[in-house]
Amino acid sequence: MILDGKCPTGPIEKTWDKHRFDLKLVNPANKRKYKVIMVGTGLAGGAAAASLGELGYSVEAFCYQDSPRRAHSIAAQGGINASKNYPNDGDSVYRLFYDTIKGGDFRAREADVWRLAQVSNNIIDQCVAQGVPFARDYAGYLDNRSFGGAQVSRTFFARGQTGQQLLLGAYSALSRQIKAGTVKMYNRTEMLDLIVIDGVAKGITIRDMVTGEIRAHMADAVCLATGGYVNVFYLSTNAMGCSVTANWKAHKKGAYFANPCYTQIHPTCIPQTGDHQSKLTLMSESLRNDGRCWVPKKKEDCGKHPNEVAEDDRDYYLERKYPSFGNLAPRDIASRAAKEQCDDGRGVGPGGRGVYLDFSTSIKRVGADTIKERYGNLFEMYEKITDEDGYKRPMRMYPAPHYSMGGLWVDYNLMSNVPGLFVLGEANFSVHGANRLGASALMQGLADGYFVIPYTIGGYLAGVKPGDYSLDHPEVKKSIDEVHASIKKMFALKGKKTVSEIYRALGKVMWENVGMARSDESLKNALKEIPKLRDEFWNNVNISGEGGEMNQQLENAGRVADFLEFAELLSKDALTREESCGGHFRTEHQMPDGEAMRNDADFCHVAAWEFKGVGNEPELHKEPLKFDNVHLAVRSYK
Repeated sequence: MILDGKCPTGPIEKTWDKHRFDLKLVNPANKRKYKVIMVGTGLAGGAAAASLGELGYSVEAFCYQDSPRRAHSIAAQGGINASKNYPNDGDSVYRLFYDTIKGGDFRAREADVWRLAQVSNNIIDQCVAQGVPFARDYAGYLDNRSFGGAQVSRTFFARGQTGQQLLLGAYSALSRQIKAGTVKMYNRTEMLDLIVIDGVAKGITIRDMVTGEIRAHMADAVCLATGGYVNVFYLSTNAMGCSVTANWKAHKKGAYFANPCYTQIHPTCIPQTGDHQSKLTLMSESLRNDGRCWVPKKKEDCGKHPNEVAEDDRDYYLERKYPSFGNLAPRDIASRAAKEQCDDGRGVGPGGRGVYLDFSTSIKRVGADTIKERYGNLFEMYEKITDEDGYKRPMRMYPAPHYSMGGLWVDYNLMSNVPGLFVLGEANFSVHGANRLGASALMQGLADGYFVIPYTIGGYLAGVKPGDYSLDHPEVKKSIDEVHASIKKMFALKGKKTVSEIYRALGKVMWENVGMARSDESLKNALKEIPKLRDEFWNNVNISGEGGEMNQQLENAGRVADFLEFAELLSKDALTREESCGGHFRTEHQMPDGEAMRNDADFCHVAAWEFKGVGNEPELHKEPLKFDNVHLAVRSYK
């Protein structure tokens, strides 16, 4: 099937404005008749629930945390992009659009990316009005800094805690609607199934994580804003509760999964120290504004204290390889460059899996106080974890799984191929292509939540009869029964292995075979090993306790069971895509200098997979990508 993204035509500068005008509207008095379910209350979901509630819709919002304030969006550190051009350094909506298309290695839709760039400025105004404490310069104007993949300063920030401050802004707006009664909030609940009636999404089945109760909630439309899936690698920078479950349940009910192989490895993370770890810690990309990445030129210097390595004996490899962008090369390129140095035997720290991020030059230039002003909380975090002072000794960094560019397929209206099912933020595939530029995740989440879904969902609901659903429908009972049966099956196993043991094994298979570098051989090996782990899970795992109570072992088991199915699709998508692009690097497809080699003739498309049953071959559908405003070119940052 050739998919239609329903992108508007005509001059791209007018597409979003024209599309908004052409959308059907819901009378303000009628909005309260419609109910919308919002699964996930991070930046995208929280902003969307607050906006829809403000418009008058009846919203039911769900999160698995004890409060929306604990959404993983809080962990974003470095900033949020917008094309306001306050530094007067040549930025514009078109340049942000261009940088994002190029940054994604020409694997994103032009129309979606243009809309993102266009509304970016509105996001900053919205957040300032909410009281988000963005950094300001000496004159009191909003300050900016640079991020990877751009030669302008367009990133607005609040020290190293931008995600937290933006989330508090969205949470305050959401709380206002909860008090007003337009939003009903369900904390500590996890979506375990999507209810589809006559091909239309009409509700979800959830488990109350405190009482264990399984129940259904129905609505006129369902929105998923449930984040990404890189915890499939076990070790990642994501919160441990982040999972693919909501998206995977929707996929099994007919929603296409787009570009699952597009995962991002972040170059600036604290290296793993041993097998005891259950997650990794991100250090903001903003640190590369003032920190310089290097490794010793000589292998014999790797064991020395970094301050004892002479300047002439240091290889500032990003500045050497990418002089135009230097230490602010895009994440996929910076990650592969770091791995290249370590594979060459010049890595530092335990196991030789690390590179230095050195602030000594910047401290000499602007002083330690200025560096502390910009990144103080990040230095504190680094010292608490490593017991090393980053002001006096270069930090050690190594790439780690961080973000999912793939997600459920959506059209221009953010609606999946299942009518009534909308997908927001990182949970969809729409704007980042094969690689996300730094500070663009927060931009997408708030764009979708504040400025896109409030329009597009109205265009859908205007053609829907409000309240056309019932908890008594046979599909509702079937969904609840299936969730009960799955839980019962898990408790009946009584095997000898813990869920964590199998999860670690899956993560090892994925990182070694489907991580930063992928090959035909490694991907086929993953596709052999994953079914073995899945069989072991369903034959030899042990989950203690009961279902009708708080049971975190059960929660984890359900998420790992979904990862064991999803991992196979991710690997299959990577095997099918015979090219290197962005974060998807196939060792067979690289330039003579080691850079990614795209195959535009055969793979300039979105790969959207249809579920055909566990163990069965999924069906591939394609959406061709057209580039009329940014011409296809070799992606170079040299």
